[in-house]
Amino acid sequence: MDLAFIPSPSVGVVHLGPIPLRGYAFCIIIGVFVGVWLGNKRWVQRGGRSGTVADIAVWAVPFGLIGGRLYHVITTYEPYFGPNGHPLDAFKVWEGGLGIWGAVALGAVGAWIGCRRRGIPLPAYADALAPGLALGQAIGRWGNWFNQELYGKATDVPWALEISSDPAIGRIGGTYHPTFLYECLWCIGVAALVMWADKRFRLGHGRAFALYVAAYCAGRAWIEYMRVDEAHHILGLRLNVWTALIVLVLAVAYFVISAKKAPGREAVVEPGAQDADGEAAGSGSDGDGAEEGKVSVEKPAAKTAADDGAAESGAEEADTSAEDEPGDKKSGDAADASAADAKPAGSGSTKKS
Repeated sequence: MDLAFIPSPSVGVVHLGPIPLRGYAFCIIIGVFVGVWLGNKRWVQRGGRSGTVADIAVWAVPFGLIGGRLYHVITTYEPYFGPNGHPLDAFKVWEGGLGIWGAVALGAVGAWIGCRRRGIPLPAYADALAPGLALGQAIGRWGNWFNQELYGKATDVPWALEISSDPAIGRIGGTYHPTFLYECLWCIGVAALVMWADKRFRLGHGRAFALYVAAYCAGRAWIEYMRVDEAHHILGLRLNVWTALIVLVLAVAYFVISAKKAPGREAVVEPGAQDADGEAAGSGSDGDGAEEGKVSVEKPAAKTAADDGAAESGAEEADTSAEDEPGDKKSGDAADASAADAKPAGSGSTKKS
Protein backbone atom coordinates (compact mmCIF):
# COMPACT_ATOMS: atom_id res chain seq x y z
CA MET A 1 0.00 0.00 0.00
CA ASP A 2 1.34 3.38 -1.03
CA LEU A 3 1.70 5.73 1.93
CA ALA A 4 2.02 8.88 -0.18
CA PHE A 5 1.79 9.91 -3.81
CA ILE A 6 1.02 12.89 -6.00
CA PRO A 7 -2.61 12.68 -7.15
CA SER A 8 -3.54 13.48 -10.72
CA PRO A 9 -6.54 15.72 -11.43
CA SER A 10 -9.74 13.85 -12.16
CA VAL A 11 -10.38 16.01 -15.20
CA GLY A 12 -8.14 18.12 -17.39
CA VAL A 13 -10.85 20.43 -18.66
CA VAL A 14 -13.60 22.46 -17.02
CA HIS A 15 -16.54 23.69 -19.10
CA LEU A 16 -17.66 27.25 -18.53
CA GLY A 17 -20.95 26.92 -20.37
CA PRO A 18 -20.03 26.04 -23.95
CA ILE A 19 -16.43 27.22 -23.46
CA PRO A 20 -13.91 24.52 -22.45
CA LEU A 21 -11.15 25.69 -20.08
CA ARG A 22 -8.26 23.27 -20.45
CA GLY A 23 -5.51 22.99 -17.86
CA TYR A 24 -2.91 22.23 -20.55
CA ALA A 25 -3.68 25.44 -22.43
CA PHE A 26 -3.67 27.49 -19.22
CA CYS A 27 -0.21 26.22 -18.31
CA ILE A 28 1.15 27.10 -21.75
CA ILE A 29 -0.38 30.60 -21.65
CA ILE A 30 0.88 31.34 -18.13
CA GLY A 31 4.33 30.09 -19.10
CA VAL A 32 4.42 32.43 -22.09
CA PHE A 33 3.43 35.44 -19.96
CA VAL A 34 6.04 34.66 -17.30
CA GLY A 35 8.73 34.21 -19.94
CA VAL A 36 7.91 37.52 -21.63
CA TRP A 37 7.69 39.35 -18.29
CA LEU A 38 11.12 38.19 -17.13
CA GLY A 39 12.60 38.70 -20.59
CA ASN A 40 11.35 42.29 -20.62
CA LYS A 41 12.97 43.02 -17.25
CA ARG A 42 16.30 41.65 -18.42
CA TRP A 43 16.06 43.47 -21.73
CA VAL A 44 15.55 46.82 -19.99
CA GLN A 45 18.49 46.08 -17.66
CA ARG A 46 20.66 45.56 -20.73
CA GLY A 47 19.70 48.94 -22.13
CA GLY A 48 16.72 48.03 -24.29
CA ARG A 49 13.29 49.64 -24.46
CA SER A 50 10.42 48.30 -22.37
CA GLY A 51 7.85 46.49 -24.51
CA THR A 52 10.30 45.38 -27.20
CA VAL A 53 10.37 41.78 -25.92
CA ALA A 54 6.57 41.55 -26.11
CA ASP A 55 6.53 43.06 -29.60
CA ILE A 56 8.96 40.45 -30.88
CA ALA A 57 7.14 37.70 -28.96
CA VAL A 58 4.12 38.43 -31.17
CA TRP A 59 6.21 36.84 -33.93
CA ALA A 60 8.08 34.24 -31.87
CA VAL A 61 5.18 32.65 -29.95
CA PRO A 62 2.98 31.67 -32.95
CA PHE A 63 6.01 30.34 -34.80
CA GLY A 64 7.03 28.43 -31.68
CA LEU A 65 3.60 26.81 -31.26
CA ILE A 66 3.56 25.76 -34.90
CA GLY A 67 7.12 24.43 -34.68
CA GLY A 68 6.41 22.52 -31.49
CA ARG A 69 3.34 20.90 -32.98
CA LEU A 70 5.10 20.05 -36.25
CA TYR A 71 7.94 18.34 -34.39
CA HIS A 72 5.48 16.26 -32.37
CA VAL A 73 3.40 15.25 -35.37
CA ILE A 74 6.44 14.38 -37.50
CA THR A 75 8.17 12.33 -34.79
CA THR A 76 4.91 10.71 -33.59
CA TYR A 77 2.97 10.45 -36.84
CA GLU A 78 1.19 7.12 -36.22
CA PRO A 79 -1.88 8.54 -34.36
CA TYR A 80 -2.41 11.03 -37.18
CA PHE A 81 -1.22 9.50 -40.45
CA GLY A 82 -0.63 5.86 -39.60
CA PRO A 83 -3.13 3.00 -40.02
CA ASN A 84 -6.47 4.01 -38.51
CA GLY A 85 -5.01 7.47 -37.83
CA HIS A 86 -6.99 10.71 -37.69
CA PRO A 87 -5.22 13.48 -39.66
CA LEU A 88 -7.45 16.24 -38.30
CA ASP A 89 -6.31 15.44 -34.77
CA ALA A 90 -2.95 16.94 -35.71
CA PHE A 91 -4.56 20.36 -35.23
CA LYS A 92 -5.83 19.59 -31.71
CA VAL A 93 -2.99 21.28 -29.86
CA TRP A 94 -5.06 21.57 -26.68
CA GLU A 95 -4.95 17.79 -26.27
CA GLY A 96 -1.18 17.93 -25.77
CA GLY A 97 1.78 17.23 -27.97
CA LEU A 98 4.30 20.08 -28.32
CA GLY A 99 7.94 19.26 -28.96
CA ILE A 100 10.25 21.77 -27.30
CA TRP A 101 12.89 21.24 -29.98
CA GLY A 102 10.57 22.35 -32.76
CA ALA A 103 9.16 25.14 -30.60
CA VAL A 104 12.58 26.69 -29.96
CA ALA A 105 13.80 26.17 -33.53
CA LEU A 106 10.82 27.71 -35.34
CA GLY A 107 10.29 30.21 -32.53
CA ALA A 108 13.81 31.45 -33.21
CA VAL A 109 12.81 32.07 -36.83
CA GLY A 110 9.88 34.19 -35.68
CA ALA A 111 12.12 36.04 -33.23
CA TRP A 112 14.63 36.67 -36.02
CA ILE A 113 11.91 38.25 -38.15
CA GLY A 114 10.79 40.46 -35.26
CA CYS A 115 14.37 41.46 -34.40
CA ARG A 116 15.17 42.27 -38.02
CA ARG A 117 12.16 44.56 -38.22
CA ARG A 118 13.36 46.42 -35.12
CA GLY A 119 17.05 46.48 -36.01
CA ILE A 120 17.97 44.36 -32.98
CA PRO A 121 20.64 41.61 -32.86
CA LEU A 122 18.98 38.23 -32.34
CA PRO A 123 21.72 36.88 -30.00
CA ALA A 124 21.19 39.78 -27.57
CA TYR A 125 17.43 39.19 -27.57
CA ALA A 126 17.94 35.45 -27.01
CA ASP A 127 20.25 36.14 -24.06
CA ALA A 128 17.65 38.34 -22.39
CA LEU A 129 14.90 35.78 -22.96
CA ALA A 130 16.81 32.61 -21.96
CA PRO A 131 15.90 32.38 -18.22
CA GLY A 132 12.30 33.30 -19.02
CA LEU A 133 12.11 30.44 -21.51
CA ALA A 134 13.29 28.01 -18.85
CA LEU A 135 10.70 29.26 -16.35
CA GLY A 136 8.01 29.16 -19.03
CA GLN A 137 8.87 25.52 -19.68
CA ALA A 138 8.74 24.78 -15.96
CA ILE A 139 5.18 26.10 -15.81
CA GLY A 140 4.14 24.55 -19.11
CA ARG A 141 5.15 21.06 -17.93
CA TRP A 142 2.25 21.08 -15.48
CA GLY A 143 0.02 20.76 -18.53
CA ASN A 144 1.21 17.14 -18.73
CA TRP A 145 -0.01 16.65 -15.17
CA PHE A 146 -3.50 17.82 -16.16
CA ASN A 147 -3.49 15.45 -19.15
CA GLN A 148 -1.94 12.52 -17.22
CA GLU A 149 0.73 12.02 -19.85
CA LEU A 150 4.49 11.69 -20.30
CA TYR A 151 5.13 10.05 -16.95
CA GLY A 152 8.04 7.77 -16.09
CA LYS A 153 8.50 4.19 -15.02
CA ALA A 154 6.43 2.56 -12.29
CA THR A 155 7.66 3.31 -8.77
CA ASP A 156 6.55 3.38 -5.17
CA VAL A 157 8.61 6.36 -3.96
CA PRO A 158 6.68 8.84 -1.75
CA TRP A 159 6.59 11.42 -4.55
CA ALA A 160 5.23 8.95 -7.11
CA LEU A 161 2.51 10.20 -9.47
CA GLU A 162 -0.83 8.43 -9.41
CA ILE A 163 -2.23 7.74 -12.87
CA SER A 164 -5.80 6.58 -13.38
CA SER A 165 -6.57 3.77 -15.80
CA ASP A 166 -8.18 4.52 -19.16
CA PRO A 167 -8.77 1.44 -21.34
CA ALA A 168 -9.90 3.62 -24.24
CA ILE A 169 -6.33 4.86 -24.76
CA GLY A 170 -4.56 1.87 -23.22
CA ARG A 171 -3.49 3.67 -20.05
CA ILE A 172 -2.79 1.44 -17.07
CA GLY A 173 -3.41 2.86 -13.61
CA GLY A 174 -0.70 2.91 -10.97
CA THR A 175 2.03 5.09 -9.51
CA TYR A 176 4.85 6.30 -11.74
CA HIS A 177 7.83 8.63 -11.70
CA PRO A 178 6.52 12.21 -12.14
CA THR A 179 8.85 13.15 -14.99
CA PHE A 180 6.86 16.34 -15.55
CA LEU A 181 7.84 17.42 -12.00
CA TYR A 182 11.47 16.44 -12.51
CA GLU A 183 11.64 18.56 -15.63
CA CYS A 184 9.83 21.44 -13.94
CA LEU A 185 12.37 21.53 -11.10
CA TRP A 186 15.26 21.10 -13.55
CA CYS A 187 14.07 24.07 -15.62
CA ILE A 188 13.85 26.25 -12.51
CA GLY A 189 17.44 25.31 -11.74
CA VAL A 190 18.46 26.11 -15.31
CA ALA A 191 16.87 29.57 -15.06
CA ALA A 192 18.73 30.24 -11.80
CA LEU A 193 22.01 29.01 -13.33
CA VAL A 194 21.70 31.23 -16.40
CA MET A 195 20.85 34.35 -14.37
CA TRP A 196 23.76 33.72 -12.00
CA ALA A 197 26.28 33.03 -14.78
CA ASP A 198 25.04 35.99 -16.81
CA LYS A 199 25.53 38.33 -13.86
CA ARG A 200 28.85 36.82 -12.80
CA PHE A 201 30.51 36.56 -16.21
CA ARG A 202 28.52 39.15 -18.24
CA LEU A 203 27.58 36.68 -20.97
CA GLY A 204 26.78 38.17 -24.34
CA HIS A 205 26.43 37.45 -28.07
CA GLY A 206 24.10 34.50 -27.48
CA ARG A 207 26.13 32.71 -24.81
CA ALA A 208 23.47 33.01 -22.09
CA PHE A 209 21.02 31.36 -24.48
CA ALA A 210 23.58 28.67 -25.36
CA LEU A 211 24.07 27.95 -21.65
CA TYR A 212 20.31 27.59 -21.22
CA VAL A 213 20.10 25.17 -24.16
CA ALA A 214 23.05 23.09 -22.98
CA ALA A 215 21.86 22.88 -19.37
CA TYR A 216 18.30 22.03 -20.38
CA CYS A 217 19.45 19.31 -22.78
CA ALA A 218 21.66 17.74 -20.10
CA GLY A 219 18.62 17.30 -17.87
CA ARG A 220 16.21 16.39 -20.63
CA ALA A 221 18.43 13.49 -21.72
CA TRP A 222 18.12 11.58 -18.42
CA ILE A 223 14.50 12.60 -17.82
CA GLU A 224 13.54 11.44 -21.32
CA TYR A 225 15.27 8.13 -20.66
CA MET A 226 12.87 7.50 -17.75
CA ARG A 227 9.67 7.94 -19.76
CA VAL A 228 7.56 4.96 -20.81
CA ASP A 229 5.30 6.50 -23.47
CA GLU A 230 5.57 5.28 -27.03
CA ALA A 231 8.52 6.72 -28.97
CA HIS A 232 10.84 5.87 -31.85
CA HIS A 233 14.19 4.38 -30.86
CA ILE A 234 17.59 4.63 -32.53
CA LEU A 235 20.34 2.25 -31.35
CA GLY A 236 18.32 1.49 -28.25
CA LEU A 237 17.77 5.13 -27.23
CA ARG A 238 14.64 7.21 -27.62
CA LEU A 239 14.70 9.74 -30.45
CA ASN A 240 14.41 12.67 -28.05
CA VAL A 241 17.44 11.44 -26.09
CA TRP A 242 19.51 11.59 -29.26
CA THR A 243 18.10 15.01 -30.05
CA ALA A 244 19.00 16.28 -26.58
CA LEU A 245 22.57 14.98 -26.85
CA ILE A 246 23.15 16.43 -30.32
CA VAL A 247 21.73 19.84 -29.40
CA LEU A 248 23.80 19.80 -26.20
CA VAL A 249 27.02 19.35 -28.20
CA LEU A 250 26.03 22.12 -30.63
CA ALA A 251 25.22 24.52 -27.79
CA VAL A 252 28.55 23.91 -26.05
CA ALA A 253 30.41 24.36 -29.34
CA TYR A 254 28.65 27.67 -29.97
CA PHE A 255 29.44 28.85 -26.45
CA VAL A 256 33.17 28.14 -26.82
CA ILE A 257 33.52 29.56 -30.35
CA SER A 258 31.50 32.67 -29.51
CA ALA A 259 33.60 33.36 -26.40
CA LYS A 260 36.75 33.36 -28.56
CA LYS A 261 35.39 35.39 -31.47
CA ALA A 262 33.28 37.93 -29.57
CA PRO A 263 34.22 38.13 -25.89
CA GLY A 264 32.27 40.36 -23.55
CA ARG A 265 28.75 41.67 -23.96
CA GLU A 266 27.08 43.93 -26.52
CA ALA A 267 27.44 47.63 -25.64
CA VAL A 268 24.19 48.51 -27.43
CA VAL A 269 21.30 46.04 -27.72
CA GLU A 270 18.64 48.37 -29.12
CA PRO A 271 19.77 51.41 -31.13
CA GLY A 272 18.09 54.61 -29.98
CA ALA A 273 16.54 53.07 -26.86
CA GLN A 274 18.37 55.34 -24.42
CA ASP A 275 17.77 58.44 -26.53
CA ALA A 276 14.06 57.60 -26.57
CA ASP A 277 14.04 57.35 -22.78
CA GLY A 278 15.86 60.65 -22.44
CA GLU A 279 18.87 59.19 -20.65
CA ALA A 280 21.57 59.37 -23.25
CA ALA A 281 20.06 62.50 -24.75
CA GLY A 282 20.16 64.31 -21.43
CA SER A 283 23.70 63.31 -20.63
CA GLY A 284 24.79 64.14 -24.15
CA SER A 285 23.30 67.61 -24.03
CA ASP A 286 24.97 68.24 -20.68
CA GLY A 287 28.31 67.26 -22.11
CA ASP A 288 27.78 69.37 -25.19
CA GLY A 289 26.71 72.28 -23.07
CA ALA A 290 29.84 71.97 -20.98
CA GLU A 291 31.95 71.98 -24.11
CA GLU A 292 30.08 74.91 -25.51
CA GLY A 293 30.51 76.79 -22.24
CA LYS A 294 34.19 76.08 -22.37
CA VAL A 295 34.45 77.42 -25.88
CA SER A 296 32.40 80.51 -25.07
CA VAL A 297 34.75 81.31 -22.19
CA GLU A 298 37.90 80.70 -24.14
CA LYS A 299 36.91 82.83 -27.13
CA PRO A 300 36.40 86.11 -25.14
CA ALA A 301 39.63 85.35 -23.29
CA ALA A 302 41.47 85.15 -26.59
CA LYS A 303 39.86 88.37 -27.72
CA THR A 304 40.91 90.11 -24.50
CA ALA A 305 44.46 88.94 -24.99
CA ALA A 306 44.44 90.42 -28.48
CA ASP A 307 43.10 93.69 -27.11
CA ASP A 308 45.82 93.72 -24.45
CA GLY A 309 48.41 93.25 -27.14
CA ALA A 310 46.98 96.12 -29.12
CA ALA A 311 46.97 98.30 -25.99
CA GLU A 312 50.59 97.48 -25.31
CA SER A 313 51.50 98.43 -28.88
CA GLY A 314 49.61 101.68 -28.45
CA ALA A 315 51.44 102.41 -25.23
CA GLU A 316 54.82 101.88 -26.92
CA GLU A 317 53.86 104.28 -29.71
CA ALA A 318 52.76 106.84 -27.12
CA ASP A 319 56.13 106.58 -25.38
CA THR A 320 57.94 107.08 -28.65
CA SER A 321 55.84 110.17 -29.37
CA ALA A 322 56.62 111.54 -25.90
CA GLU A 323 60.36 111.27 -26.56
CA ASP A 324 60.02 113.30 -29.76
CA GLU A 325 57.76 115.91 -28.10
CA PRO A 326 60.23 118.91 -27.97
CA GLY A 327 60.87 118.92 -31.69
CA ASP A 328 57.25 118.43 -32.43
CA LYS A 329 56.30 121.23 -30.05
CA LYS A 330 58.58 123.71 -31.83
CA SER A 331 57.15 122.75 -35.15
CA GLY A 332 53.67 123.09 -33.73
CA ASP A 333 54.45 126.61 -32.32
CA ALA A 334 55.78 127.72 -35.67
CA ALA A 335 52.73 126.40 -37.39
CA ASP A 336 50.47 128.25 -34.93
CA ALA A 337 52.38 131.49 -35.43
CA SER A 338 52.06 131.24 -39.17
CA ALA A 339 48.37 130.56 -38.85
CA ALA A 340 47.95 133.67 -36.64
CA ASP A 341 49.77 135.87 -39.14
CA ALA A 342 47.59 134.53 -41.88
CA LYS A 343 44.33 135.52 -40.13
CA PRO A 344 42.56 138.52 -41.55
CA ALA A 345 42.42 141.50 -39.28
CA GLY A 346 39.51 141.48 -36.94
CA SER A 347 38.45 137.98 -37.82
CA GLY A 348 39.21 136.65 -34.39
CA SER A 349 39.65 139.97 -32.44
CA THR A 350 37.43 141.05 -29.60
CA LYS A 351 38.89 144.60 -29.28
CA LYS A 352 36.69 147.59 -30.06
CA SER A 353 38.05 149.91 -32.74
